[in-house]
Amino acid sequence: MKEPNLRLPAVAGQFYPATRDGIKKQIESFIDKKAKKTDVIACMLPHAGYMYSGRVAAETVSQINIKDKIVLLGPNHTGFGAQFSIMTAGTWQTPLGEVKIDGLLAEKILKGSKYLESDSLAHAYEHSIEVELPILQYFRQDFEMVPIAFMTDDVSALKEVGKEIGVVLKEQGLNALIVASSDMTHYEPQEEAIRKDNEAIKAILELDEDKLMERIRSLGISMCGYAPAIAMIVAAKELGAKSAKLIKYQTSGDVTGDRDSVVGYAGIILY
Repeated sequence: MKEPNLRLPAVAGQFYPATRDGIKKQIESFIDKKAKKTDVIACMLPHAGYMYSGRVAAETVSQINIKDKIVLLGPNHTGFGAQFSIMTAGTWQTPLGEVKIDGLLAEKILKGSKYLESDSLAHAYEHSIEVELPILQYFRQDFEMVPIAFMTDDVSALKEVGKEIGVVLKEQGLNALIVASSDMTHYEPQEEAIRKDNEAIKAILELDEDKLMERIRSLGISMCGYAPAIAMIVAAKELGAKSAKLIKYQTSGDVTGDRDSVVGYAGIILY
């Protein structure tokens, strides 16, 4: 479909405050003010409502030098659009301002991929990438992005797309940040969620995308963004990533006190 010039927020006022001051105040309450910033190749951030997962995301981003190009990978929850969807033009608006798509970089990634399709419908109502933007904008206003959404469990294709992204960034000599958007286990008792999530997190920390998928399947881990996580790991390794670190893990139960049915959230950096 034709690319829109301006993508308006789909979940402002629901997942995060609808006003500039409201967002800044909430993120300010989450950030790690003593964090030492470092250069990373990629990170994984959660994408639930800020009251639940905002602290994990903000404490993780607190430790990252935000680069001027960000490739944002998210799962497609809505079912709209292409299975492998990249937006190659336009601007995304949030209450903290506008984020422009880097059209040249997006077109190069699209041209170098056998799976990605230029498509804005998958992104029109999807929250997984949108909710990351204000947190990134809080720390840096002038970055450009490439948004990519996945609606597939084809591991070989996801690995291929990850490699394609890494190859293009390397060929262009771009010092870009790759962000995978994912929540962890959904709606299980706290103890069970932590047990399962620890297994998925270990695989990510080992930079082992195959082990991550094996754990998800064998343990029935309801991690909604395993597709972007797989692509992120492969792309990061293509760009030289050797290590990963868990910055913060918590569940919705740690916030609400209801530990009978929780969602898990993890913030991880790859460098």
